Amino acid sequence: MRRLAPLLALLAAAGLVSAQEPTIPVPDSIRAEGIPPIPASLAAELNRYQNIRSASFQGWDDEEGKRGVYVTTRFGDTMQAHYVATPGGARRQLTFLPERVLGVSPRPRRDQFLYVMDEGGAENYQLFLQDRAGGSSTRLSDGKSRHASARWSPAGDLLAWSSNARDGVNMDLYVAAPADPAFRRLMKEVVGQWTVSDWSPDGKTVAVEEYISITESYVHLVDVATGEVRSITPRPARGQPKAAVASPKFSKDGKALFYVTDRDSEFRRLARHDLATGAETVLSADVPWDVEGFDLSDDGWYIAAVTNEEGLGRVHVYNLRANGAEQSPAGLPTGRISGLEFRRGSHELAFTLDSARSSSDVFSRDLIQGKNERWTESETGGLDASTFVEPELIRFPSFDGKSIPAFVYRPAGAAAGPRPVLISIHGGPEAQFRPGFLGRLNYLINELGIVVIAPNVRGSDGYGKSYLQLDNGFLREDPVKDIGALLDWIAAQPDLDKARVAVSGGSYGGFMSLAVQTNYNDRIRCGIDVVGISNFVTFLENTQGYRRDLRRAEYGDERDPRMRAFLEHVSPLSHADRIKTPILVIQGANDPRVPLSESEQLVAAVRENGAPVWYVVGLNEGHGFSRKANQDYQQAVEVQFLKTYLLGEGEPAR
Repeated sequence: MRRLAPLLALLAAAGLVSAQEPTIPVPDSIRAEGIPPIPASLAAELNRYQNIRSASFQGWDDEEGKRGVYVTTRFGDTMQAHYVATPGGARRQLTFLPERVLGVSPRPRRDQFLYVMDEGGAENYQLFLQDRAGGSSTRLSDGKSRHASARWSPAGDLLAWSSNARDGVNMDLYVAAPADPAFRRLMKEVVGQWTVSDWSPDGKTVAVEEYISITESYVHLVDVATGEVRSITPRPARGQPKAAVASPKFSKDGKALFYVTDRDSEFRRLARHDLATGAETVLSADVPWDVEGFDLSDDGWYIAAVTNEEGLGRVHVYNLRANGAEQSPAGLPTGRISGLEFRRGSHELAFTLDSARSSSDVFSRDLIQGKNERWTESETGGLDASTFVEPELIRFPSFDGKSIPAFVYRPAGAAAGPRPVLISIHGGPEAQFRPGFLGRLNYLINELGIVVIAPNVRGSDGYGKSYLQLDNGFLREDPVKDIGALLDWIAAQPDLDKARVAVSGGSYGGFMSLAVQTNYNDRIRCGIDVVGISNFVTFLENTQGYRRDLRRAEYGDERDPRMRAFLEHVSPLSHADRIKTPILVIQGANDPRVPLSESEQLVAAVRENGAPVWYVVGLNEGHGFSRKANQDYQQAVEVQFLKTYLLGEGEPAR
C-alpha cells in the first residue's frame, strides 16, 4: 500500500480518485479521544495478523471410555469452550456466549463440565455447569461476587472453591453439591486469600494454599465436613526466613502431599511432604530453575513437572516407584509449556505449548510409548508462522553492574540503516517475558521493520527469589534505571537507531512505560501505556479490596507516612509535566486491578503539556482487551501511533 501512495496522490490530484481515503469506524464499545481517523488500508494490512488463533488445554474428558480433551479457543469475538474427540479432530464448540470463557473443568466420570466466566472484564468470576451434549447451563455461584479455584471431588459429587461473597475481600472456602441445588455451605471462613488446590482421595479433605505474596504462602488441610484446619507449613518464628509453598496435591494413597516451594532455595522446587512424619523430600534438587506446574499419574507411578528454563519450558518426569528417579522424556517440542495433566488410567500427559513460530496448541505425550500427538492446529491467518523471527537472548549491564536479561527480535533481512526500536515491558511485576508466540506483535517486526526488545528487569520472575525481590518497596526506582541502561545498550548497537526508540507496557509494565517517559523523555520518540499505574497511592486506595494487601506486599503500604511519600515520589503522575513526547493510553473501563481513574488522571495531566495524547477506553473491557473487535481497533491505533511518531510517517488527515 505504501508503494501505491504516490500513484494515489497523483490520481487524486487529477480528480480520478477520491482524495479522502476510507477509514475504519470506532466501535460502539470504544471511547476514543484524540485519535485521528485510521485508514481502512491499514486495517486490511493487519487482517491476517488479527486472525491468528490459539488453543489452550483445559482438561481430559473423564467419562469412562473416552479420550477427548476440552480446550478454549476463539472462532467469534471471545474465547469459548470446545471439545476435541481425537488428536487432530474437529474443534466442536460447546459454549456460545458474549463473554469470554476463562477456564473449563470436566466433571469426573460424567458428560458435564464446569466453566468460568466474568462480565465485561470485571473479574467477578462465576461458575456454570453444562452438559457436553448441549442445553442450558446452570449457574452455581451467586452472580455477583468473585469465585475462584473450583475443584471437583474425586467422585464428582461435590465442588469446592473460594469466594469473597461474605465481605468482598476475604476468599472464604465453600462446598456445594450440584445434584442438590439447595446444598451449598460455607466450609471455612478465613482472613486473606485462600484457594482450593486438591481433594484427598477419600473426598474428606481439601488441600488449600494461603497466599500472602509470591515469596510467602502456606499450605493447609481443611476437613470438608467440619472446617477444621491442619497447617502443613506453619508460619516461621519471628526472624526466621519465610518461604513460598504452593500448589499442593495429594499422593494417590493420600499419605503425602506434593507441592512446589522455595524453602532453602533460590528457586521453586518440587517436594514431597509425608503427612505422618512431616518429612520433606525434594525431588527436583538438581534443577536450578523454577518448577511451574506438575501432575501425578492416576496409578501414582509417575509425577511430571515443567520447569521454566530461561523462559522455555522443559518437562521432567520422576518415577515414584524408583524413589523419585528422573526419567525425563526426549523428543518433546520446544517452547513454553503449561497445563500438564495425566489422562485417567494411563500415562498419557497433555499440555499446551507455544513457541516463537507456533501459536498455542494442545499436545499429548504417552510416556510408555514415547509418542507425541497434536490435538489442535490453530490457524495463523494465512501467514507462514515458520518464517517468524526467533529472538536472541542478550544480557546488558545495569547501573550497579547487575546483569539484566532481554529478548531481542530483529527483523529478517538486511536493512538500509539502523532500525527503530520498541522496548516492550512486561507486567506483574512478578512476571516474566518469555519467548513464546508474539501473535499480532509480529506485524511490527515483519512489516514495519521494528526491532522489539523485551527486557526482564529486576523484580521479574524466573531468575530466583533474590532477583525477584530487587524491586520491592523502596527499591522501586531501580528497575526504571535498568531501562536507562538498556537505552545505553541500544545506543551502542550499530544496527539500532538510538534516535528512534519507543516504549510500551501493560499493567505494571504500563507504570514502567510511564516512568521511562518521565525519566528518559529526551531519549525516546513516544510511549504506549496499557492499563498502567500512574500513581501508586491512588492505585492502592482504589484497586479492589481483595487485591489491596497483595499489592501492598509488593509495592509498600501507602498508610505508612514514609512509604506514602516515597510512592508519591516515584509515581509518574507526580512528574507528568516531563512527558513532552506523544503518548497513547489504553484502558478498560471495568478494570478491577488498575482502575479507570489511573488513566483518567494521567491523561488529564499530560494534556496540559501540549503533547499529542491518544486515549482509548474499552467500555466493556477490564484489565486488557479480550474481545476481538476491541483488540482489532486497539492494534490499528497502536500501529498508526508507531508509524506516525516512531517511524515519522506523519498523522493521517483528520
